[in-house]
Amino acid sequence: MSDADPRAASSAEDEAGPEPRLLDHLIELRARLLRAVVGLMIVFLALMPFASEIFSLLAGPLLGKLPESGKLIAADPAGGFFVPVKLAFFTALFLTVPWLLYQAWAFVAPGLYKREKRLALPLLASAVTLFYAGCAFAYFLVLPAVFGFLVRFTPSVVAMTPDIGKYLDFVLVIFLAFGASFELPVALVILVLLGWVTPKQLKEGRGYAVVGIFIIAAVITPPDVVSQLMLAIPMCVLYELGIVAAGWVTPREPEAAG
Repeated sequence: MSDADPRAASSAEDEAGPEPRLLDHLIELRARLLRAVVGLMIVFLALMPFASEIFSLLAGPLLGKLPESGKLIAADPAGGFFVPVKLAFFTALFLTVPWLLYQAWAFVAPGLYKREKRLALPLLASAVTLFYAGCAFAYFLVLPAVFGFLVRFTPSVVAMTPDIGKYLDFVLVIFLAFGASFELPVALVILVLLGWVTPKQLKEGRGYAVVGIFIIAAVITPPDVVSQLMLAIPMCVLYELGIVAAGWVTPREPEAAG
């Protein structure tokens, strides 16, 4: 008895229509989203009892630059409760990024080719690592420098008592700006893989890139020179790293004979 024709089997699957496959994908998507949300909520609930301690840790860079009597205030009567809760949620979101990305990866991975999988995993890992590195850079270096600069130039007759809600919003913007900016090498590699630019073009456009980086740093950072330079300089270094990484993933052209 002869084996069945694979093409006939494939044709039979096609005749079954795309609706069952679409339904399977939707069910899988719902399951992945549910797992992602459940994981996020578990971490959030686990952090809730420590919300005040987390906020105290976040306020460290500012409190370290204020006078001994300096404190933060809650202008909103409910701010003393909701601001730490908001911080606990964003901390949970920050900590569960690998879990959330894993759920997204598990959903799309079956539809990728082997080469795409080999490239996607290092890119995802690099993106997460660089984002965390950007946030750590902002917390340990940028925030103390920025607050030291602001406190130094605040008139002595002015009592610097920031509102906790505005302080949290300010710090989250800084974290997002530096975390996203540190993704520059990954963005350059993706552009090269898509064929939109080449490593050679990135090298030739280095001067324009530096000007653009300083403009971006001036727009997304607070209006002080310290934070602008502390964002622009690492981005220039990351641009160079992106060029190197893009050269690794680009197939080398064979040298002409002769």
